[in-house]
Amino acid sequence: MLEGTLTGIYITPHSGAPLVDVSEVLAVPGLGLEGDRYYYERGSFSRWPGPHRAVSLIAEEDLALIRELSGISMAPQESRRNLLTRGVPLRELVKKEFVIGSVTLRGERLCQPCKYLARLLNEPELIPAMVNRGGIRARILTEGTIAKTDTIRLA
Repeated sequence: MLEGTLTGIYITPHSGAPLVDVSEVLAVPGLGLEGDRYYYERGSFSRWPGPHRAVSLIAEEDLALIRELSGISMAPQESRRNLLTRGVPLRELVKKEFVIGSVTLRGERLCQPCKYLARLLNEPELIPAMVNRGGIRARILTEGTIAKTDTIRLA
């Protein structure tokens, strides 16, 4: 059985601004995480709208591997992903429904690294280290509050 834990929640109301660590957040279908840039359609990639931008996840294990491969130590919020997980093979959640706390989501696609992130962090070597380790993007299917320490499981 696939099961893990949510260990961090990060949002920011503006594109390019530092992400802030919060203890809980309201997830709203069709909008995203309340208080986040994509909820307000202010994200760097909002000009290409779609439900796959609602929320992004990255695993602690992948951040450790990125650090090991590249020597780049990136704080979870520097990854620009909204949710930090532990114990969940995120790639296995693509095209599957899963639950965080009481909120149901659907993994839409891998969240591959981009030049925007490498440029923002001034780390060009980040891109090759993050390929297939950058987490996933997900669609929110049901409204509810997501909190740190919530369990993550298949729906």
